[in-house]
Amino acid sequence: MDPDFWLARWARGEIGFHRASVHPMLVAHGAPLAGRRVLAPLCGKSLDLAHLADLGCTLVGVELSEQAIAAFFAERGLAPQVTVEARFTRWVAGSYILLQGDYFTLTAADLGAPCAGLYDRAALIALPPALRPAYAAQTAKLLAPGAFGLLITLDYPQEAMDGPPFAVPEAEVRALYGAFAEIQSLVVEDALDAEPRFRERGLSRLSQCAYALRFAAP
Repeated sequence: MDPDFWLARWARGEIGFHRASVHPMLVAHGAPLAGRRVLAPLCGKSLDLAHLADLGCTLVGVELSEQAIAAFFAERGLAPQVTVEARFTRWVAGSYILLQGDYFTLTAADLGAPCAGLYDRAALIALPPALRPAYAAQTAKLLAPGAFGLLITLDYPQEAMDGPPFAVPEAEVRALYGAFAEIQSLVVEDALDAEPRFRERGLSRLSQCAYALRFAAP
């Protein structure tokens, strides 16, 4: 998906993907991330980052939109140190390191230190099918051996609604990450009543799913 698509969404305030509260699946299943250095791809200004910081995590978020990153720090009352680097602009304050730039160009050196955790709530489902294999491979490449990931996806009849967010069924999760990690389905919940905007877009079925990803140990 063209980066300009997401930058335009932020500029117009079309950020229905942004939650006004911490995701309940993170609250229920995020304990294994506690104390880890956590990679959060396409993080926006998610409140989930603050919850993870409360669990003792160091957050390495990656986001295209300067507007999203600036808003995240402003809403926390933080004044980040901002450094312009070759591929990214690095925003740092407290437990947060947010890298502004293209996730697909990120290298392990850009992270500053290995990440032993992954939190993906709205990254994989934001990408069309053609980009997902490269995204999964990039993510696995950036994580330390033995890393733990929490992945949250949506599943629905894709023909009933244009993404994003896109449907990513369990079979695809396993196809994308099976070569890199042990995958455990944690929960599948009916989410349509909690997300009426999707019913308005034509869906009659919507599931929200959480997976534990345990990446190969050294």
